Amino acid sequence: MATPRRKATKLVALSSAGVVAVYAAGFYRTKAAADRLAEADAHRQRPEVAPVDPAPQPPQAQPVTFALPTRPAPDRQPSGAPTPVITQAQQARHLPAADAGEAAKPAPETAPVVVVEPTAPVADTSTSPAATPIEQPVTPQAPTKPLAQYKDGTYLGWGSCRHGDIQASVTIAGGRIAETKIAQCWTRYSCSWIDPVVPQVVARQSPNVDYVSGATQSVDAFYWAVVDALSKAK
Repeated sequence: MATPRRKATKLVALSSAGVVAVYAAGFYRTKAAADRLAEADAHRQRPEVAPVDPAPQPPQAQPVTFALPTRPAPDRQPSGAPTPVITQAQQARHLPAADAGEAAKPAPETAPVVVVEPTAPVADTSTSPAATPIEQPVTPQAPTKPLAQYKDGTYLGWGSCRHGDIQASVTIAGGRIAETKIAQCWTRYSCSWIDPVVPQVVARQSPNVDYVSGATQSVDAFYWAVVDALSKAK
């Protein structure tokens, strides 16, 4: 005859086996659906959204010009060189044929003729030298990505994930995102898990927020909710 203690042990074992059997049956029944949802989430990528910045673009840099001073022409006449002297006999050799007879006559001794060659003019450096403009090439800048522009006001948007829906409220002031908050949370888990990423929308002026460990699906739902709200502000 079994004692009450053995009966209690058997009941606990049977209860544990029943719980394990129910859990295993539910796991195998829902595994295919869970795999399909995981595959759908893997292909659903968050597109990059341009940040909001209505500030005007800075003007492109203008060509920079600067002047180089010109050097004066150098003096080719060496200092201290003897001045060439042309004698009367050397002059006679270069006379025309008509005057050859007269040149043959002995000429009275006269003082030698001194011919001084003109020297190159020295540039006047007292005045400012002429400036030669040199244009510096400007490196072409890569075209900047156009920034999104939004109208002022408060807009609501919805985002969904397999755990539920989230509604985000986005306020635009001066063409910029001034405030973002979660208006409604209809997910299986509390939206307090993703509270740290809500201020990132204002700080980054974009719905591109970071992921939170353990709340990836909720972050995705919040992202799409902000995107939906911003699409209504255009």
